[in-house]
Amino acid sequence: MIRPAVAWAGVAALFAVCALLGFTVDREVLDWQPSLVVTEPWRAFTAIGVHYSVAHLVGNVAGVAITGAFGVVARAPARLAGAWLVAWPLTQLGLLVKPSLLHYGGLSGVVHAGVAIVIVFLLARGTRAQRWVAGLVLLGFIAKLINEAPWGPAVRHSDSWGINVAPIVHLTGAISGAVCAAILLMFSSRLRTDP
Repeated sequence: MIRPAVAWAGVAALFAVCALLGFTVDREVLDWQPSLVVTEPWRAFTAIGVHYSVAHLVGNVAGVAITGAFGVVARAPARLAGAWLVAWPLTQLGLLVKPSLLHYGGLSGVVHAGVAIVIVFLLARGTRAQRWVAGLVLLGFIAKLINEAPWGPAVRHSDSWGINVAPIVHLTGAISGAVCAAILLMFSSRLRTDP
């Protein structure tokens, strides 16, 4: 049986390695393109390897490392790290709700999925103190998602990143992660915080 800390660190490392390796490949080969969802479905996986600047790559790799650490510190079970893997392609498939987003690349949606998984776990199975902390994190998380207005234009320019961003992916990631965690928790009453 895989220890929870190893699982969370391993999944975070997998995402980081995919991003680093993908940075050396032509974006057009890997990025999410809704028009190719049927003929090239692997793009739901490979889109995490596409980054539009070094800052974008570094920021996303840092985000995935912090999310992995969140899972470790929360003592979330290894199976929930598996849910993070399931949420990975679902995050990009969720982008089909915004057909005007013709290309997407990055890890930020998957980062949001991981955060949502840990929040759902802590709210459902954490100690009283963990539930309070998770509730506060959830409020901040929801405020961030609302502030980004994912229902608006598909792409917006971010001066701080120096690239165009797609806020909808944060929402699709959060929803994918929350749904994956909720389903797993519903069907596994034994999932508690692991030692």
